[in-house]
Amino acid sequence: MKKLIIIFSVSLLLLACQKPAEPLPPPRPALVVIVGKSAANNAMVLVGEVKSRYESNQGFRINGKIIERKVDVGSLVKKGQVLARLDAVDTNLSAQAAAADVRAAEASHALANAEVERQRTLFNKKFISASALDMREAELKTSAARLAQVKAQAAVSGNQSGYTALIADREGVVTKIDAEPGQVVQAGAVIAQIVDTKQIEVLVAVPESRMASLKVGNQVAIKLWADREKTYAGKVREIAPAANSATRAFDVRVIIVDPDAAVKLGMTAGVSFSENSADEIIVPSTALTQLNGKNSVWVITLQADKTGIANPREVTTGPYSEAGVVIKSGLQANEMVAIAGVHTLLSGQKVIPKIIDGQAETAP
Repeated sequence: MKKLIIIFSVSLLLLACQKPAEPLPPPRPALVVIVGKSAANNAMVLVGEVKSRYESNQGFRINGKIIERKVDVGSLVKKGQVLARLDAVDTNLSAQAAAADVRAAEASHALANAEVERQRTLFNKKFISASALDMREAELKTSAARLAQVKAQAAVSGNQSGYTALIADREGVVTKIDAEPGQVVQAGAVIAQIVDTKQIEVLVAVPESRMASLKVGNQVAIKLWADREKTYAGKVREIAPAANSATRAFDVRVIIVDPDAAVKLGMTAGVSFSENSADEIIVPSTALTQLNGKNSVWVITLQADKTGIANPREVTTGPYSEAGVVIKSGLQANEMVAIAGVHTLLSGQKVIPKIIDGQAETAP
């Protein structure tokens, strides 16, 4: 009996020393996102400038003084139309001098040819030696070469005369004029710029982290900042092979398939690139945490009372981007994941999810 009393007393003492189990903390707000909703429609939107595919800088091929300008900024021009003219006095004089040289060379060549014929007659009658005939034939060849030379020079001078007129090499609109009548210009200096208005595109700079899925021919959607209600169809036409040294981004040109009169050169446009497939799950990088050395996320299971239960789950991750991190396995579409305060959550903890249309609202 005494032994039973001792055992009972010790049990009571041990029970008195044990601490009561701590209850789980009360539900706390949790910033969450529903995976799969935004991932299926995830798109990269970049801002670019509306430009023409072809922009031609027009300039004279010779030096000279401008005496006439036939177009202004905004003028519509046709291929072959004269844009401006140079003073042609000097080039015309050069062409006349070259033509005179041709006539003199033709006369010399004719004389040399006649002399060779006479020398051949004398040689056949054995009145002169073979060396004398060879000398006359060499003079004939020299005169022929001289004639060919002056004819080539005359052709160059004739071309120079034609270069006094600046001719449009394509149809389009004049967007820039850099010369006025009376101005002396150098060969190659830009006088006017002509852009093709039939092929309009948008130039955007794409970050290097988004280049993996971008390919020529990808379909895009384009909206002008001047009218955000209308959407234009577009297609990736060109991707720069190297990053811009200043921006470290890649220049991408997107052609507008169906431009209208509302699309003006130099406008600002937003280009939406649809990058991810519908079965690709992306979560914000803030949702990822390390538990026991493994990548994990906190999955929120919604309850009938609109609260949620937080539980960790191991996941396999893929590449990172500005949109977040790709989850290769461990998550299913439409599951709810905590994206803020994940390091303070406890397994089985009740939370109050905070979401707006699949996109998490700002944490309080």
